[in-house]
Amino acid sequence: MKPTLTRRRFLHRSLLTAAAAGGATWFDVPKLLASTRAESLKRFGGFPMGIQSYSLRAFGVNGALEKTHALGLHWIEFFRAHYPPVPDPAKVAAMNTKLKKYDITISCHGVQPFTNNHAANRKIFEFAKMAGIKTISANPTPDSFGSLDKLVAEFDIRIAIHNHGPGALYDQPVDAWKAVAGHDRRIGFCADLGHYIRSGIDPVEVAYILGDRLYGVHLKDFAEQKKKTRGVILGKGFLDVEGVFRALKKIGFPADGALSLEYEENPNDPMADIRECLEVASEAAQKVAAG
Repeated sequence: MKPTLTRRRFLHRSLLTAAAAGGATWFDVPKLLASTRAESLKRFGGFPMGIQSYSLRAFGVNGALEKTHALGLHWIEFFRAHYPPVPDPAKVAAMNTKLKKYDITISCHGVQPFTNNHAANRKIFEFAKMAGIKTISANPTPDSFGSLDKLVAEFDIRIAIHNHGPGALYDQPVDAWKAVAGHDRRIGFCADLGHYIRSGIDPVEVAYILGDRLYGVHLKDFAEQKKKTRGVILGKGFLDVEGVFRALKKIGFPADGALSLEYEENPNDPMADIRECLEVASEAAQKVAAG
């Protein structure tokens, strides 16, 4: 069985692809998507606010999709346990049916541990292409970039390097930039803003530093700027939520980028906290859009 796209999802994807190819940001395209996502885009100031499914890890993939729909979101970034990256047409078709039911699009998938094993890397890209995924968040080993250069060019799929926090390979923005220097521009960054807080780095400054190679954002806040701390509602820790949205607007966050709330606390009963985070994000994004 071949994976199928509904007319609505095909139109949505085509519009995003055309907009992104023309250098458009989310502030340029909301009217084009008015038929399917207008309310959500309006709610978040023109941004495609989604959720990292790890936030809903206690509920399985069906529960995660149901709860994403209940939150009024149309974009989801899957982590591997919810959607194993296997290039199996039948499994992809089954997932497409679930996504259609809830009118949800996959914004990103990961985090993938790419190595210099080109054949293994290729299977991840084959899966992403089959599933219509434009961005893969990743933690690539330094010797993987030759393989990734070839694959992003062949499949026209982006890699977004995830920072992971204190002591990790790409913890510092300067190290992330050194890693991608001289490589295909489709190899860029996924900024986990909470992990940058844990590393004592200003998330707003990071967005400007990563600039036009920032393809994914994990919107997350922590109580303290230290390695061991706890997650909090957006804006109650060290995250300047309005500043983040202002930076994303300024750098021209891409039309098909992945903007994902990631809330890791209270995994068995997170919905009230997630709703509060989304309200904070909505208010901040609308202020930036209006200004």
